[in-house]
Amino acid sequence: MPTETVFREEPYLKTLDAVVTGITPDGRIVLDRTIFYATSGGRPGDTGHFVREDGSRISIATTVTGETKEDILHVPAEGSAMPRVGESVKLFIDWDRRYRLMRMHTACHLLSVVCPFPITGAAVGEEESRVDLDIPDPTYTRELVTERIMELVNGDHSVFTRWISDDDLRANPTLVKSKNVRPPMGAGRIRLVCIGEDSSVDSQPCGGTHVARTSEVGEIHIGKIEKKGRENRRFRLRFGPLPAS
Repeated sequence: MPTETVFREEPYLKTLDAVVTGITPDGRIVLDRTIFYATSGGRPGDTGHFVREDGSRISIATTVTGETKEDILHVPAEGSAMPRVGESVKLFIDWDRRYRLMRMHTACHLLSVVCPFPITGAAVGEEESRVDLDIPDPTYTRELVTERIMELVNGDHSVFTRWISDDDLRANPTLVKSKNVRPPMGAGRIRLVCIGEDSSVDSQPCGGTHVARTSEVGEIHIGKIEKKGRENRRFRLRFGPLPAS
């Protein structure tokens, strides 16, 4: 059975009780449910630890997906003891790291609102993220983009999710901002991350974790804009105020 992805509906949960349902041949742990986000879409997997029934700990070095996005595999740190199939464990994510990634991931969505151009690549990090855009307009300077992102942050807009059908997405193709990657279809429904009342700021397919309000992003700026092609630009997002020129 696929792992129940509790993090999608409850991204602020720091702990969770779960049951081990399998161990892969390469030593990855499968649970009946999890709060650990698995590496996907340029967002790294969660880290943390499990506490076993006897009180011992299993450190989790990262979390990845298997054959499908629903197959969540928890990768124990080298040398960790392995649990038994059927054993109950208590999950603890590295919350400080998770929350920084939630803030940063939300900031990447805000960047895509300020710069409404096709996304050609992205990577979310704890200290810095990058978003690559096909952007022909040179007026999008780091000062201007930072100012507009911070307007959205300070607007304290709600961030929430809703689900639409595959047919709804086909009827509204502009919801997909990525130029090269389409959201997985075939399961019958697509998860949207929405910003603002009635999705007034943004709405796009995404399976990641985000903060509940844009104000939680905090101060953030564009550290650098790099030219990666005739029109392709790489925007680097960093926490903190924009440094003085």
